[in-house]
Amino acid sequence: MSVTVFIRYQIDPFQLDAFSTYAENWGRIIPACGGHLIGYFLPHEGSNDIAWGLISCPDLAAYEAYRARLRSDQAAKANFALAQEKRFILREERTFLREVAGTRDLAPRSVTP
Repeated sequence: MSVTVFIRYQIDPFQLDAFSTYAENWGRIIPACGGHLIGYFLPHEGSNDIAWGLISCPDLAAYEAYRARLRSDQAAKANFALAQEKRFILREERTFLREVAGTRDLAPRSVTP
């Protein structure tokens, strides 16, 4: 059973660029450490202080192994340090989700007007 970690961040809305750099860094680090990065998302309209990150692993054991690799990875350590130094993440919540079979990454069908 695949597990997806849904990370909800409350961020400093005046530091969106700093959070964007942080997320872009994870775009290189997470796959290198064994996680399947679905993506990071910044606010566009509405609330200006909430961002999201979604990371999948084949199962909880694979997620735990991925997290262990993150803790020893130098680039990951540097990215965590960046967030602590700049203080653009005010709060972080993690929710573990399981996928509903047949519902992921479905492209839109052509629609006629």
